[in-house]
Order: sequence, then structure tokens, then C-alpha cells
Amino acid sequence: MQRASRLKRELALLSTEPPPGITCWQNENQLDDLRAQILGSADTPYEKGIFNLEIVVPERYPFEPPKIRFLTPIYHPNIDSAGRICLDVLKLPPKGAWRPSLNISTLLTSVQLLMAEPNPDDPLMADIASEEERNQSETSTKESIPQKRKGSNINKKEKKSRLDS
Repeated sequence: MQRASRLKRELALLSTEPPPGITCWQNENQLDDLRAQILGSADTPYEKGIFNLEIVVPERYPFEPPKIRFLTPIYHPNIDSAGRICLDVLKLPPKGAWRPSLNISTLLTSVQLLMAEPNPDDPLMADIASEEERNQSETSTKESIPQKRKGSNINKKEKKSRLDS
């Protein structure tokens, strides 16, 4: 009974005040089978993408976290090819950070944040994580090495004589 009333309250809140870029609804009027959509955040590889998720709410909710997985294929180090997500708030302690005070809205917001900020230190897809780390190190190397501007080899006298002519 507690589970049903809490889920109804959470779904009502999700429909009236959804987090930005997130929608959630019941699948075929089944309270324990939900669907969600997350819009890819701006300035990420997922920008303008629409990602569908499945949420299965266990009998022991809120004492046990919902099972969330991507239905839309996504290339991400913390999401495997079956759509399973490696995120601490989706697991029970001691390995996870799930607490009964968390709700579905919070979980979906956490998944959206994970999409924008991958965690290559805890990958489900090691090959993608190593590629992500390689890209990040290349970016930081490029940022730390001052780039020569075109014409920077020309001394001031040469520049002035070119401007005068």
C-alpha cells in the first residue's frame, strides 16, 4: 500500500513539475512498469537526442531502488549494450548509494547528469572508457601547450614593413 501511494504521488509530481528535459509515465496502466524519456543535454554528444528508458519498480520500493535501463541504444562508458546503467544511486549499500529518501525524479536527473558527465573510472564498457580517457588527455594536452599563431615567427620589424607596403 505504501509503495502504491508513493508511486502515485511521484508520478503526479513528475507530470506537473518534471525536471528539465525529462518525462516519465506509466506503461499500460501498470504502476510498477514505467517509461521515461531524457533529452540529450546541450553541449554533449547526445544534444537533441531523445532517449527512452524502462523503469521497473520492485515490490520493496522505496527500500530497494528501481531497475532502470536504456531502451534507446547509447554509446557511453557507463551504459552497456543492453542498456544497463552503472550508477551508484541505482545500487543498494554498501556498494551503492541508494536511500529510501531518493525518488524516481532524482534517479532520472542523476542518469541525465551521467550522460553529460561520464565516469570513466567506473566503466561498464571498458573500451569506451579508455577511448574517453584518451580523448580527455588529448584535450588537456592541447589546452596546456600554447599554440603558435599564424605569423608568430615574424619579428616586429618584418610585420611593420609588411604593413607599410
